[in-house]
Amino acid sequence: MIGWANTIIQGVLLGGLYALFAMGLSLAFGVMRLVNIAHGDLIVLAAFLALLVTQIMGVSPLVALVICVPVMFALGYALQRGLLNFTLGTDILPPLLVTFGLSIIVQNGLLLSFSADPRALRLGGFETDSFHIGGGIAVGYFPLLVLAVAIGLTVALELLFRRTPLGRAFRATSDDPEAAQLMGVNNRHVYALAMGVALAIVAVAAVFYGIRTTFAPTDGPDRLLFAFEAVIIGGLGSFWGTLAGGITLGVAQAIGFRLDPGWGVLAGHFTFLAVLLFRPQGFFPRTR
Repeated sequence: MIGWANTIIQGVLLGGLYALFAMGLSLAFGVMRLVNIAHGDLIVLAAFLALLVTQIMGVSPLVALVICVPVMFALGYALQRGLLNFTLGTDILPPLLVTFGLSIIVQNGLLLSFSADPRALRLGGFETDSFHIGGGIAVGYFPLLVLAVAIGLTVALELLFRRTPLGRAFRATSDDPEAAQLMGVNNRHVYALAMGVALAIVAVAAVFYGIRTTFAPTDGPDRLLFAFEAVIIGGLGSFWGTLAGGITLGVAQAIGFRLDPGWGVLAGHFTFLAVLLFRPQGFFPRTR
């Protein structure tokens, strides 16, 4: 019984990281109806950016967030304003094709710059420290930090969307972009801000990902898959749903790994397919 309790706890903690992977994707879809195929590669790009900052400046990866977050925000704003805005419309194919091409460019650029060797971010042993809560169950300080940050960002995004003028602009352009434009909202600027916020969250996810495990230039598609599954399980455009979807995916994988080491990731995929079959709208579909 204790073994299963430990499995669930570790799955919940892993789900916090998956939720961070998925939040930027959920935000981009919720505001712009944009499915960003390059999302996973941008996570890897941000991880390599953090690696460069730590190597050049000699700072902790968490301190590197001070640089990585605004840089990724600026990249997201420029990317949306200068490229992706021109692909938006009633046809979903153009943004899919453009972001697929962007994915290939980012991946090959990283391969040329850093080679295919896996890298990692180090936090002085904090990433492996843990404490015991009884019954032989150990909880890692770092995974607990990741889960806390995921919950904090979920709360922050909900407050941003519901309590601020920018959030009202996000919701207005999402619900009816033509009416929002008639009311004086600059849709292109609002979309660019949304992508900037999405990639700022990507920077946070990337640093935690790089601390938790190794990363390589070709890891982007796997990160995209986990993010996409978490968003679908939770419900498109719902931030609390995204958090729930990430935790569900993490718990499913943890249970799969406990049953058989080769079943971990596959158990997550089966859970995703089951949700698509029995509740295709996700656990908490967007209602705003």
